[in-house]
Amino acid sequence: MHELAITQGIVDVCQEHARGRRVLEVVLEIGELAGVVPESVEFCFSAVTSGTLLDGARLVIQRIPGRGRCVDCRAEFGRSTYFDPCPECGGYQVEVLAGEELRVKELDLDEEEDRS
Repeated sequence: MHELAITQGIVDVCQEHARGRRVLEVVLEIGELAGVVPESVEFCFSAVTSGTLLDGARLVIQRIPGRGRCVDCRAEFGRSTYFDPCPECGGYQVEVLAGEELRVKELDLDEEEDRS
């Protein structure tokens, strides 16, 4: 389950940016094409955050739908996999416009530095 390592990386990034303040909420964007299972990240989050500045923080996951543009006919369309052909012309040369995201969008931090 690579989501455990991904979640640990997310926690590391959040702690770095928290600069000693307790994290109350993390807003995470996960694209449909990112190859990450949001439910697995949710499951790993509480275990990985235990004893850190994120212990008890709320995790909000925003799912980003996949979107592509056909290189041949320029049609834009939703896609749930990298293997979907263009629904207009059937072409397979498709540029990804959205859906590969995996990023921390927001951190809600406590006003005071954590003293524990």
